[in-house]
Amino acid sequence: MPKINLNELDPEFKHRVAEQPGGEGLKACFGCKACTAACPIQPIDKRYDPRKIIRMALLGMKKQVLESDFIWLCSSCYGCQEVCPQNVRFTEVMYAIKNLAAQEACIPPGLTAQRSLLKKHGRLYEVGEFENEKRLKIGLPPIIEHAEDFDVLLPDQTVEKDPGHSSTFHNS
Repeated sequence: MPKINLNELDPEFKHRVAEQPGGEGLKACFGCKACTAACPIQPIDKRYDPRKIIRMALLGMKKQVLESDFIWLCSSCYGCQEVCPQNVRFTEVMYAIKNLAAQEACIPPGLTAQRSLLKKHGRLYEVGEFENEKRLKIGLPPIIEHAEDFDVLLPDQTVEKDPGHSSTFHNS
């Protein structure tokens, strides 16, 4: 766990998470670690520990949580929710935390690139003339991009950031 600088704690952070759709159960956690034991990601990447993420949010470690890359590792398997005796619904809490991170422009570069590709091509992989010629040779119809459909799903959003706020992601 990162060192705690008391001057950087935000006592309102837990309330902001709890106010988000899905974040309501955050404060019910009593730290039993059942979620962590059920998580398929945690044995692979020790930085991802559901109990620690909740503890950090409850302590007000807003910057460390929102700017971390580990919050994006949740596989949304819902295993944590199946075993939680407090019905915290951790997967939903993670969606709430990720939404707050996105609102503050703390998004990993890979997700930003995927969003750009979806807006430009309507898919994560550009299908051009070369690919369509190959498809025609084997009897498949060409793929026509309809990127305009994603304008509704992915409207342009600009997030103003504080000059001193960094959105770089660190390995803890």
